[in-house]
Amino acid sequence: MSLPPAVIVHGLPDIRAAMACGHPVTLLSTPGAALYAGGLWWRELLAAAAYTGPALLDCGPAPGRAWEALKLGLPGVVLAPCPAWSQVAEYAAAQGALLLSAPPPALDLSTPGAPRHIAAWLTGSFLPPAPPAP
Repeated sequence: MSLPPAVIVHGLPDIRAAMACGHPVTLLSTPGAALYAGGLWWRELLAAAAYTGPALLDCGPAPGRAWEALKLGLPGVVLAPCPAWSQVAEYAAAQGALLLSAPPPALDLSTPGAPRHIAAWLTGSFLPPAPPAP
């Protein structure tokens, strides 16, 4: 499955900014967000934004949190390889959900200046700034 470009969102304003561009986008939680915020938080955040596109909750190395997120009906999770990965993968497949072993490349909207580059990132025309000259 091919996903649209991803952006790391930290809350409702970030989701709204990503959606405002009008381009397909994959919403990605911050690394390990399931460990401190949980699947219910992510589900409610997506619902508050009325977002129905691809969205991934990062569960770090915690298969229990991934399982919980899938039981809540979330469309996708990121779970680092772990002994229970194959069982979670089977459950995700049965639910029609996406399970990734690593997050996709993403623009983190908390990075200074990143919000100015959302449209370019989502259309594939973003060029990172050149490193400073020596």
